[in-house]
Amino acid sequence: MDYLDQLEAEAIYILREVAGQFDRPALLFSGGKDSICLVHLALKAFRPGKFPFPLVHVDTGHNFQEVLNYRDQIVSEIGEKLIIRKVEDTIIQRNLQDGKGKFPSRNVLQTYTLLDVIEEFEFDACIGGARRDEEKARAKERIFSVRDEFGQWDPKKQRPEIWDIYNGRVDKGENVRVFPISNWTELDVWNYIKREKIELPSIYFTHKRDCLITENGQLMNINQFIQLDENDTIVTRNVRYRTVGDMTCTAAVESVASSVDEIIDEITETKISERGATRMDDRASEAAMEDRKKNGYF
Repeated sequence: MDYLDQLEAEAIYILREVAGQFDRPALLFSGGKDSICLVHLALKAFRPGKFPFPLVHVDTGHNFQEVLNYRDQIVSEIGEKLIIRKVEDTIIQRNLQDGKGKFPSRNVLQTYTLLDVIEEFEFDACIGGARRDEEKARAKERIFSVRDEFGQWDPKKQRPEIWDIYNGRVDKGENVRVFPISNWTELDVWNYIKREKIELPSIYFTHKRDCLITENGQLMNINQFIQLDENDTIVTRNVRYRTVGDMTCTAAVESVASSVDEIIDEITETKISERGATRMDDRASEAAMEDRKKNGYF
């Protein structure tokens, strides 16, 4: 077995552990490359049978249309159940304050929607595509990451995972976030995509896009949600996206990479993580991600 075979086997083993240990699991599917790989792994783990869990998408209303189109396409192709819950509805139901400012992100608000959908369907496990190399708070996660009855995460109360033994026991109201590709890197994901010939949304490859240059030098796409003013510098560049989040908090990177091989070459040379290079919400503070995770963010 090469290293991709080993990573694949581990992820499939984890997915089958979820199916065996939990009564009501779900797979969180954003249409991004990591969750796309999870769906591909689930097909290998459970076909020719059906998935033992639905796919769940928390739609912030600020998603890239290319990603939404891909989401609907792949769900139609594999014939699995997709549950969509919208942050817009949560804002109305809970009388929440929508995001403000130049880049009005809904990342904090989507936590409420996620916790609501977990409660609605009584999910006891939620599978996600987070990886340890994305961000330092995620490096603290276990494969089975326990959340309390309020959906909160305490890094000091996580269970040891020795010899690939995963403890999925939870009390009523608690749930476990499961990360089958936690031991993968961004480069591993792209090498796996190459080997398995996995199709991706076009947004991951080079294309021309009108962008706003931020004060930090990031290239933010022009869309109906951000607040432009007369002093903004607008440019048209060849860009692609390393990670896919909301349009209001995810920056593009300049690139002429039009194939998976060219993207792999780019990633091999870069010294900045994908979230560090492109996610404005992670720059809010040194502990921005950890604070959101403690409150129920994935």
